Amino acid sequence: MDLSHLAEPGTVIEVRVTPAARRNAVEHGDASERASLKVWVTTAPEDGKATKAVVKLLAKSIGIAKSRLTLIRGATSRDKVFRVD
Repeated sequence: MDLSHLAEPGTVIEVRVTPAARRNAVEHGDASERASLKVWVTTAPEDGKATKAVVKLLAKSIGIAKSRLTLIRGATSRDKVFRVD
């Protein structure tokens, strides 16, 4: 899936995360004003490990450095909001 259109600085990305999944994957979520994605990671939700895995997978899918993704909301939630810097 090509998510390179999300690489623009200032883009806000809403993400619904499923931790401890069978696979790592990113798919389009519900259509809305903002970018909406569903993300599955195999990492368990312990000590922020799943969030780090989401950042890594999302950055790779978009084609940007991990350091360009900023978590705005949802550090301990399945619903997260990221901003591309």
